[in-house]
Amino acid sequence: MSVDSREWVWEHSSSRGTARLVLLSIADRVPDKQCVAWASMASLVERTNASRTAVRAALRALANGDELELLVDYQGPLRTMVYRLRRAAAFQAKIEAARAEDPDAHVEPSDADPVPELQPEKLQRHGIWPKKGADSTPSPRNPAGADSAPPRRIPHPRRAGIRTPDGADSTPQNRSEPKVNRRYSSRGTSLTPAAEWQVDPDTHAWARRQGHLDRLGEAGLQAADAKWRAHRADFKPRTAGAWAADWRSWVARERPPGRPALYALPGKATSQPGGMTRAEAHQAALLAALDEPTGTE
Repeated sequence: MSVDSREWVWEHSSSRGTARLVLLSIADRVPDKQCVAWASMASLVERTNASRTAVRAALRALANGDELELLVDYQGPLRTMVYRLRRAAAFQAKIEAARAEDPDAHVEPSDADPVPELQPEKLQRHGIWPKKGADSTPSPRNPAGADSAPPRRIPHPRRAGIRTPDGADSTPQNRSEPKVNRRYSSRGTSLTPAAEWQVDPDTHAWARRQGHLDRLGEAGLQAADAKWRAHRADFKPRTAGAWAADWRSWVARERPPGRPALYALPGKATSQPGGMTRAEAHQAALLAALDEPTGTE
């Protein structure tokens, strides 16, 4: 039935812009002819590729019209909001009634078409249930639900909560989180030494994409990796992202196997004569070349 609901939005809805995308996203979830579907704010933001503010404004505009209704007495999985495409449901009921008499009947939608009554027992098979109690019913003025506009709450005073008799540092709350360096903390990224870090597929694809694999060859790339691990053996553990960035920087500076080192003055050692810097050595070489006779004087 989502196909019929989407077709109604494409051909008969008066919504525009982000509101139209939001309506299409909800219509894509419709499971039956009642045109009722649940959708979370996060899923609508992801599907429409719009900001949360724009989606909230679109839901308010649609709820103020006659095309979308917020069913405040129902909730979907994980307490998500439930919507109904009212005019789409009325059009589907009109088509069904007309084709019961004439299978080839042509039907056009109208704002005067009555909206059929909901059948809650059929909604439950799709994970939509009536809410229990009045505390869970959101305000009809906020069609986006509590996910988009949380109520104001009185903040708890600092240092409030349950504490151990020996203080907060006596025992970690999670046994997988050591007290010393929190290496395996579930709240942060785990730290690993360089020897245990493995080249991930994205990093290997980067080496191929940047031409380093063709420049160094597979053997040269493995040699560069071994040299990098040897130089990083005494480094403190880092995150996988930090090791990947450092490894890429190392490979980008690595020379192909057998390629000689280039210096400012041919035949000289790496240390510059007279304590000159590299720039001074380049300048001296250029001046020496200008002073040489060319035979055309």
